[in-house]
Amino acid sequence: MTNEELHEQMVAAMKAKDKVRLSIVRQVMGEVKNLEVNERRDATEEDVNTMIKRLIKQTNETLEMSIKAANNQERTDTLTEQVSILESLLPAQLSGDALVALIEQTIAELGATTKKDMGRVMGALTKATGGNFDKPAAAKEVGARLA
Repeated sequence: MTNEELHEQMVAAMKAKDKVRLSIVRQVMGEVKNLEVNERRDATEEDVNTMIKRLIKQTNETLEMSIKAANNQERTDTLTEQVSILESLLPAQLSGDALVALIEQTIAELGATTKKDMGRVMGALTKATGGNFDKPAAAKEVGARLA
């Protein structure tokens, strides 16, 4: 997601009066703005996606604590909604047939044949997709294809 797309999401949330989505989008935009100010450069799409992933991780950790505490259902519901909104801001993860095709292509390009090559294959997949793929499924598929 680009900075412009984030801004469009914010405007749409304002028009829809969706306070939770607006709050989350503003939080992401604030993180991106901090990056731009601190590093004195424009944020790339990869930077924005990294910020979103970091916020998903933080919110998931808070959600787990809230679930364990089990004392405020409203907060737990809000955190669950925030996680789903953040996940919707990320591009769709590569999975299924598209992932299998990329795995086959990557194994062929690298000439990988043994399990020792698995790290190289997974690294190449991460680089090719920006880390936006179903890692457990990919690891299982790669492991099955390498002897």
